[in-house]
Amino acid sequence: MTTQPASTATTDPFTTLRPRLFGIAYRMLGVRADAEDVLQDAWLRWSRQDVAVLQSAEAWLVTVVTRLAIDRLRALKAEREAYVGWWLPEPLVELHDNTTGDALHHNTPESAAELAGELSVAFMYVLERLGPEERAAFLLRQVFDYDYPEIAAQLGKSEASCRQMVHRASERVQQARTRFEVPQAVHHQLLQRFMLAAQSGDRNAIEALLSEDAQLIGDGGGKVPSFPKPLVGPFRIANLYWAQFRRLGALVVYRMALINGEPGLLRYVDGQLESAQAFVTDGERIVAIYAVRNPDKLVGVPTVL
Repeated sequence: MTTQPASTATTDPFTTLRPRLFGIAYRMLGVRADAEDVLQDAWLRWSRQDVAVLQSAEAWLVTVVTRLAIDRLRALKAEREAYVGWWLPEPLVELHDNTTGDALHHNTPESAAELAGELSVAFMYVLERLGPEERAAFLLRQVFDYDYPEIAAQLGKSEASCRQMVHRASERVQQARTRFEVPQAVHHQLLQRFMLAAQSGDRNAIEALLSEDAQLIGDGGGKVPSFPKPLVGPFRIANLYWAQFRRLGALVVYRMALINGEPGLLRYVDGQLESAQAFVTDGERIVAIYAVRNPDKLVGVPTVL
């Protein structure tokens, strides 16, 4: 057995594992405050736990966080079913300088880059189709790469049941999700062109950057106006951006950001944050836009330009 250096031997496992624990809780719940509450509850339990009797601190902590997240998601089910319009996750935002690309601000305790595995708004949106235990099993296996015996112990289920849940969830996610492997630099360049077209009100340029079946999904949560159905097609989406430019002109300003680990845009109107917009692209055109406008979900993002 290798002896750890003194500087790391006394490191609290909860502190070391916090990015992973937050990643699990956030992907389960989609709301930063809910994920933080789960971690706080887990820390309270951890502080009372006799660590010496544990075979694995990681297994114990992941199990506690996962089960707490499942319970909270079940409690939130009725609230989300009554949600006005489309429910999108609270965005995790890292603001970048439009000119240099340097990171300026992020609204999570851990940078999005530290949250292992998939995190995109599109991915989180699809996860809402899964039940709490199914979602947990899928995430633990497909995103965090735990073995089935570990997942079975974490969920208190049989291995066979966990395999079935992961298989079923994987099929549902694949059916509902269009996935493209696009280098972030390509994604960023395409989005920068879109930002310049939207900023100048160039409707033709905006439309040319959208795929034929492009769709825009907005989340206003009943707090601000949004679309009751997805807006589909390049003409309708381009018209939306063009109309806002015509109505507000220079009062509308866009800023580049990393939203859930992928290039996105923050839109400010008269200096106040109006939306966080995540984009899915095939590398040549934009195929989907997820616009979070519910002000409750923009807490923590710089609200003033």
